[in-house]
Amino acid sequence: MSGSGAPSTAGAVPPVRVDGGRLGEVGARPALPRYLASLWDYRSFILFDSRSRIAGATSTNALGRVWLVLNPILDGAAYYFVFHVLLGAGRGVPNFIAYLIIGVFLFRYTTQAITNGSRSISGNLSIVRAFRFPRATLVLATNIREFLLFVPTLIVMIVLVLLIPPLEPITWRWLLLIPLLALQTLFNIGLSLLLARFVARWADLSNLIAFGMRIWLYMSAVFFSASRFEHVPVVNTVMHLNPMYCVLDIARQSLLYATDADPMRWVVLFAWTALLLLVGSVVFWQAEEEYGEDR
Repeated sequence: MSGSGAPSTAGAVPPVRVDGGRLGEVGARPALPRYLASLWDYRSFILFDSRSRIAGATSTNALGRVWLVLNPILDGAAYYFVFHVLLGAGRGVPNFIAYLIIGVFLFRYTTQAITNGSRSISGNLSIVRAFRFPRATLVLATNIREFLLFVPTLIVMIVLVLLIPPLEPITWRWLLLIPLLALQTLFNIGLSLLLARFVARWADLSNLIAFGMRIWLYMSAVFFSASRFEHVPVVNTVMHLNPMYCVLDIARQSLLYATDADPMRWVVLFAWTALLLLVGSVVFWQAEEEYGEDR
C-alpha cells in the first residue's frame, strides 16, 4: 500500500474506445439506398402479411374466395347490359364480350391494388406506432396480396376468353401477358407508394382516390373502342398516353386479335412504371419518420 494514499491501479479494466461514427439516431430515416435494400430483409413478413390477410378477408363470406371471381363477372355483365345493349358502345368491336371481360378484369386489379395500397399506412396505424420497420413493407404487402387475389380471377378471364365465341386461337403472343402483368404490378406499387404518403397525412383523400379511379375507368376504353376518338386529336393523344389504356390494348391485341400492339404502348407503360417507382419511392421515403404521428 502506497504511503501517499493514492488508489492502486493494479488490475483495473482499461478504458474501451467506441467508434461512434456509424451510430445513428434511433428511428431516424436511413439513406434511400439503404432503406430500399432493407425491404429485402422483411420479405418473409411481406409474404406472411399478404397471405394471412387473404385468409382473413375471405373467411367472413359464405362463398369465400368465390366472390373474387363473381365480382368482376357481375361488373362485366352490368357494363355489357348498359354500354352494349342499351347504349350500343360495343358496335363495331370484334368479339366485344371478350374485349369487355379483359378490360373489366385487368382494370379492376389495378383499382383494388391502388385503392387499398394507398391506405396501407392509414389503415394500419396501430402496427406503425407499435413497431419499428420500413413502412414501405405495408404497401408492398398490400400489392402482393392484391396480386395473389387476382390470380384466380386471371385464370377465369383466360378461360372465358377461350370459351366464349368467337373462339380465339392460342398463339405465342399470349406469353406477353407475363411481362405485361409484371409491369402492371410494378406500376401499381409505384402509384400506391406515392398516394400512401398523402393518404397517411390526409385520410379523406382516399375518397377522392376512389372517385378518381372511376373517372380513370371511363377514360381507359374499358367498354368502348378508342377508335371512336381518332377524329379528336387531343382526346386521342390523352388516351394513348394513358398507362391503363396501354395495358388493356396490349392484352387485347395479344389475346383476342393475335397481333402485335403498337410498340409505343410498351414504351408508354414502361415510362410510367419507371417514373412512378422512382418518384413514389422517394416521396414515400421522405416521410418515413412521420408515419403514425398524431395530428
